Amino acid sequence: MIRLRDTSSENTAAFLSSAIRIAEYYGFVPLDDALKASTQNLARKGLPQSRTDTEISFARKEERALAQIARRSAQCMRGPVPETGAHMFWRTTQGQGSLPSMSLELHVVGARGAIAEALLLIVASTIAQEAGLPKQTLSINNIGSTESSNRYVRDVGTYLRKHIDTISPTLRPRAATDPLGTLVQLIERGHPAVARAPQAMEYLTEEERRRFWELLEYLEVSGLSYELSPSILGSRDCWAHSLYELSTFDAETNSNIPVAFGGRYDPLANRFGGTLGAATISITCEIKGKTRFKREAPGVPSIYFAHLGLEARRASLKAMEILRHAEIPVYHSLCYERIGEQMIQAQQLATPYILIMGYKEATEGTIMVREVATNSQESVPLTELPGYLKRRRVGNSRGGVTA
Repeated sequence: MIRLRDTSSENTAAFLSSAIRIAEYYGFVPLDDALKASTQNLARKGLPQSRTDTEISFARKEERALAQIARRSAQCMRGPVPETGAHMFWRTTQGQGSLPSMSLELHVVGARGAIAEALLLIVASTIAQEAGLPKQTLSINNIGSTESSNRYVRDVGTYLRKHIDTISPTLRPRAATDPLGTLVQLIERGHPAVARAPQAMEYLTEEERRRFWELLEYLEVSGLSYELSPSILGSRDCWAHSLYELSTFDAETNSNIPVAFGGRYDPLANRFGGTLGAATISITCEIKGKTRFKREAPGVPSIYFAHLGLEARRASLKAMEILRHAEIPVYHSLCYERIGEQMIQAQQLATPYILIMGYKEATEGTIMVREVATNSQESVPLTELPGYLKRRRVGNSRGGVTA
């Protein structure tokens, strides 16, 4: 949990206002807005009858609130696809810990590729950086698909049975029915047997390793450092593939304090009819002072950002951050795979300018700026892009609303 004394925010409201402003720049919208895109008839039509939450084996306390949002994510998937290529939404909730706290959840629904997790991690890291959190650490693990995690959990169960005498008597019954949840408990308690336990990444298939490497490449291109950590785990009923935790260093205790947790929750979304993939990250902050945050009313961007190919998509993340620092808003389409889909969206949005990042631009550190009215275009170095756009008065004004 984020302690406000470690940040530049004077109260919870100030922290949330800044965090939501960053999230909305990248295209995240309030959950209620995302649900409006899907009518109630579409939300109810054809949804399979969901299982009860009691049938889900929760390994972490943070997972219980995820079941509710998974249902609502499934509703979003029934609606039209927005210009981002996926439903990207945020919501605030009461924290799950013993101390009073609030959590800002970010979700990307409808994107199967690693770009979903990359966006979440980049936005969460940016929020932490701008809040002034000291010495962040991003820890990542991967539990693979259902088949991979089944093999992993089987071996965890075998390992726990061999060390059952070292486990607390109150935890031993759970070891037989929920090996992964038991291992999470042992990790939290610092049990010595954890160091020799099986590691999930050793069970990944070649395809799953390639998928995981794609996520890591996004992070490296964006300059986001990370460490691989086998101790970042969650229930296989909830998660698949990547899991991650963002923490900050506490000089008083000489240890890291977790401030955000998340991953890809495809298995849980599938229970409620969502079949296109879903990922999340939840950032938790202590409650101190005001909690009624102020949202900046987003203006209408006059630029659409399109990419062509995987290399360009990676480079686009860095370009987006340059534009955010310059306070130049854009529509983006990072969750789309094909350039044709992006051009259709740009036409529907009727933006006067289109930024195009292709392989050539990605490798040269440039971007193509096209003026729609004249169909003229010019190659501009990324470092000079903000000045180029501002000279042409490309931007928008913003207001504010209280939430």
